[in-house]
Amino acid sequence: MTTRHHLPVAHEHSIDGPVLSRTDGTRAGGCAEAEEDERLLQVGDIAKATGKTVRAIHHYEEVGLLRPHARSKGRYRLYDHAALTRVRWIGKLHDLGLSLSQIQQIVSTWESSSSAPGAMSRIRDVYQQKLEEVREQIAHLENLEHELVASLAYLDTCETCDPAELVAACTNCNLHDKSKAEPELVAGIRGGNGQCRQGPNHR
Repeated sequence: MTTRHHLPVAHEHSIDGPVLSRTDGTRAGGCAEAEEDERLLQVGDIAKATGKTVRAIHHYEEVGLLRPHARSKGRYRLYDHAALTRVRWIGKLHDLGLSLSQIQQIVSTWESSSSAPGAMSRIRDVYQQKLEEVREQIAHLENLEHELVASLAYLDTCETCDPAELVAACTNCNLHDKSKAEPELVAGIRGGNGQCRQGPNHR
């Protein structure tokens, strides 16, 4: 396993003011800074952990959805682990159908709320609406699942058909239970193409 070496953190106090030193010549707080450095992540770390591109993460920062915790002495962005949660959160909202501008609005509403209960209430309204939409999508997908299961069961019977049988015979097949309607995923294959139920040569 290779050892990852993180870049040294350039904190505000070391940029704008004098650097305090110990009597032994080392920087004050050096151990604490080194420990913090080990916890900070570069943009590539965030991208790898979340499955996002580096460009996407930079864009999140540009639109105000993500802020670096610090910068290295080389001015590279460094993030704390809360950034991972934020990027995954953005991804989940995308999966729920929210656009980036809508996510920006959620963050803006949250940050501008005058009280914590008010902020939570607004977020809850968004999530409640999305829950209803997700449940509708689940019901729709379940209907499609049932249709696929029925269609596959129907098509399994077709395997017993004479291999020499012509496709036209499918319009009046005797292998299936005629008391049951054909699944639309099967019936639709030959429907709407100008051919009647009895086949293309029927008069």
